[in-house]
Amino acid sequence: MSKILISVDMQNDFVDAALGTKEAVAIIPAVCEEIRKDYDLVIATRDTHHENYLETNEGRHLPVVHCVENTEGWMLNEEVGNALKERESFIIIDKPTFGSEELVQVLKDHDEREPIESITLIGLCTDICVVTNAHLVKTAFPEIPVMVKANCCAGVTPETHEAALKTMQMCQIEII
Repeated sequence: MSKILISVDMQNDFVDAALGTKEAVAIIPAVCEEIRKDYDLVIATRDTHHENYLETNEGRHLPVVHCVENTEGWMLNEEVGNALKERESFIIIDKPTFGSEELVQVLKDHDEREPIESITLIGLCTDICVVTNAHLVKTAFPEIPVMVKANCCAGVTPETHEAALKTMQMCQIEII
């Protein structure tokens, strides 16, 4: 049985650049500590957009260019990246939107090789990408405990962070 950690979008643009917040900066030490724990598999996602971002549906609703592939803002926060590199192995998944079907497929493939005991999510933003991926994972694995570490997440605002945590809890995602 394996324990999985998913670190969602701990990228410069969400930490301290285009869409960064002081709350996002504040969780960096806890995120790095969590990444260093004894998980059997760590997966990091990266929100990944292209030069035409403002022409996309998301870009029309959130007209702030961010996480454009191969830019500084798209890169993982340096401290988080260093914590990942300390691990024997990890997987990075680039996702073009809030949730990742590829993430779910990677988890299903892993579960076929080695059954999953639990899945924990951390990262940014609680109220957009964390909640979306937590729901996708819980839907794909309804009998596996799916957890979100609240102190390793930050939302667009503290209020929407709390609202997302309550929403996940209502869907039987454990908030720890």
